[in-house]
Amino acid sequence: MSEPINVDVPTVGESISEVQIGQWLKAEGDWVNEGEDLVEIETEKASVQIPAPASGILERIDKASEAFATIGETIAVIQTGQKPPGTAKQSDASDPSLQSPQAGSGSANASSDALVMPAAQRLLDEQGLTAGQVPASGPGGRLLKEDVLAFVRQRSDSTGVSAPKTAPPSAKPVAVATAVPARATATTSLVSESNPNRSEEIKPLSMLRRTIAARLVEAQQTAALLTTFNEIDMQPTMAIRNKYKDAFAERHGVKLGFMSFFAKAAVDALRRFPAVNAEIRDDNVVYRHYQDIGIAIGGGKGLVVPVLRNVERMSFAGIETAISDFAKLAGENRLQPSDLMGGTFTISNGGIYGSLLSTPIVNPPQSGILGLHSIQDRPIAVDGEVVIRPMMYIALTYDHRIVDGREAVGFLRVIKEVIEDPARLFLEL
Repeated sequence: MSEPINVDVPTVGESISEVQIGQWLKAEGDWVNEGEDLVEIETEKASVQIPAPASGILERIDKASEAFATIGETIAVIQTGQKPPGTAKQSDASDPSLQSPQAGSGSANASSDALVMPAAQRLLDEQGLTAGQVPASGPGGRLLKEDVLAFVRQRSDSTGVSAPKTAPPSAKPVAVATAVPARATATTSLVSESNPNRSEEIKPLSMLRRTIAARLVEAQQTAALLTTFNEIDMQPTMAIRNKYKDAFAERHGVKLGFMSFFAKAAVDALRRFPAVNAEIRDDNVVYRHYQDIGIAIGGGKGLVVPVLRNVERMSFAGIETAISDFAKLAGENRLQPSDLMGGTFTISNGGIYGSLLSTPIVNPPQSGILGLHSIQDRPIAVDGEVVIRPMMYIALTYDHRIVDGREAVGFLRVIKEVIEDPARLFLEL
């Protein structure tokens, strides 16, 4: 005899009490196998997939995408039992038995082969659309709520009509509720007016953005932050990189980037100025004799800072491989909380986005962060002559409670000396 099994939010890390529901990978009415991923949840540190605790039909979804839930809270119910005979694959939306019970009558007339998620179907019905009109981008060809919202915005820009078809021309701006089950909390709205240039979309801060916001405010309120700058002639390092990048990639299977040079330079500078690698803990200063360096990476949900452990013992290939692996995991939202915890220092490369100069904010309880910027050809004086060189501005933001100006300036000078003469890395000068 079949029985319902609750899908509860698991414990995902120490001190984490709340999560945000990400993308549901299955729809109500889908058959799911035990251990198969059901939904992504976002914590303040990373995204985690929740697998099905048992095989059965996903009978009910209690929390929609972007809703918040507490640890241990039930977010869905699976009805266990024997798989119904003739059940098609979940990705086959042509079988009416696989449609969500909340999908509405419009799903039966959809001309697309995509599986229409409940949230998407409600928006389709409200906008007078069919699934065949909207490109699907979800896993397994699923049509997501975000796909419909994007299509509506694109149609509004191209036709100059942004109000829902169900609204009369004289209607006031309306809020189109997200497609969520009755038990879930609506967290997104699309506000439309007759003027397509004044439409708005309201979404809650993600767990990641909430945490980033809280930590940045904490850093500003608790630390005495100050930033000092220098500039680097990148020509020597660029010459070495260009000379050996092909052989490096062939031997190690990963590209040789600039970050490994700066990580190694940072290790040298942190050893010479240990206060930048330290933290204030209560009334004490904790000096670390190891260098765990966080590397800021743009991920699927925003900027994340995975940590390279014991960089002082890593090779160039080890650093580049670790960064490449973290970037791939970040893009797939599969970084684990342990990947982001700790760290004694951080390097952030805003130059890849075109930043010329910035003042990065430290990641507490760390005491320093190195900001890298774009490389630009600029005229400089060399031996009394004006020459054009590829130059980069670098910035060190530091906690003035523990690091004084002399140490900060000296730290950047070491970075400059190493990058402008990278042979120092191998001669330990």
